[in-house]
Amino acid sequence: MQPVTYAGVRRPLVNLGRGTPPEWRTVPPMARVLVVEDDQFVRSALIRHLTEAAHTVRSVGTALEALREVAHVGFDVVILDLGLPDLDGGEALKMLRGITDVPVIIATARDDEAEIVRLLNDGADDYLTKPFSVEHLSARMSAVLRRSRATAAGAKPPSRVIRVGGLSIDPLRRQAELDGTALDLTRREFDLLAFLAGRPGEVVPRRELLAEVWQQSYGDDQTIDVHLSWLRRKLGETAARPRYLHTLRGVGVKLEPPQ
Repeated sequence: MQPVTYAGVRRPLVNLGRGTPPEWRTVPPMARVLVVEDDQFVRSALIRHLTEAAHTVRSVGTALEALREVAHVGFDVVILDLGLPDLDGGEALKMLRGITDVPVIIATARDDEAEIVRLLNDGADDYLTKPFSVEHLSARMSAVLRRSRATAAGAKPPSRVIRVGGLSIDPLRRQAELDGTALDLTRREFDLLAFLAGRPGEVVPRRELLAEVWQQSYGDDQTIDVHLSWLRRKLGETAARPRYLHTLRGVGVKLEPPQ
């Protein structure tokens, strides 16, 4: 039986009650979720599915309500729509980052690359382009929550500085330099660069990148390609003229010093 889409959220036409746990239920149980969405139908669908997945869910329809909720209630993750009636979601994200470090997943119908880059630089932990499935949202939430809980538990990255050619990467301080100049990287860009630099000259399969960098068991290649494109720009290279990042079509990605 095929799923149907309601205002950007696919709903499986099956019973997702207590007796039939769905395969997509991979998010750690009992996460406290704030849904910021002005479309009442979408809000109701998300609340229903997240509640059935054993999460505690609160929802609001405006940016100001979201700020009040976050200021007074502790959440594990926020799902933030950009098309809010009182304030653009991008501005709401900046205000949220001023009062909390709770993981934020952007849910948007906008797919402009420049805007996505800006949102990630402004503190978004991940983004989803509408329409998206509940399975996809579940996988993204699972990855974000694992990273967040590992940090809260005190998990520490390797302490040694990694050097590959003119690249210097400090996982502990989360700083990277190219030829002595600091690189302004998003969190995901840094994670991707550090993971590849830890295995210089080795071709890393895309499936492994999704599992280790994104903490996802599945996904599409576009996610990796977009982040590689952003990272290449900051390294002063292109896919056609690579210096450090080399893509082997259909195989994976490797990082090695310029020849």
